[in-house]
Amino acid sequence: MTITKEKLIKHIDDFPDEITIEEVIERLIFIEKLEERLQESDKNEIINEEDLKNEIQKWFELNG
Repeated sequence: MTITKEKLIKHIDDFPDEITIEEVIERLIFIEKLEERLQESDKNEIINEEDLKNEIQKWFELNG
């Protein structure tokens, strides 16, 4: 997954003035996941609510 420098700069501008490297890494991972989901949504690669409920139910049945 790639992100434009412009989008990344906008996200970084929202970071606090003081931040640890660990927090930066966590935020960058979150941004990556968010951007991936947005791209999937734009491509209509989504799951509807009913299918999601069914998948969760199957998971609970298998994993107790």
